[in-house]
Amino acid sequence: MDYEYAPLRLPPNVDRITAATQLAIQAEFSGWELARVRLFRDGTRQVMLRRRRPVGSAQPGLSY
Repeated sequence: MDYEYAPLRLPPNVDRITAATQLAIQAEFSGWELARVRLFRDGTRQVMLRRRRPVGSAQPGLSY
């Protein structure tokens, strides 16, 4: 399977409930799933989202 990844950085002032809500919205409407979460000492979270790449998008699109 081929996945595309999207890194996301959440600042330390974002609490856990708000972060979970944001990620749930991304999962529901954009097809992203949680691949990895890293929590740093300063409270920042580095989140890696992934989703399956569509079959037809392996080749670059045409530019006009």
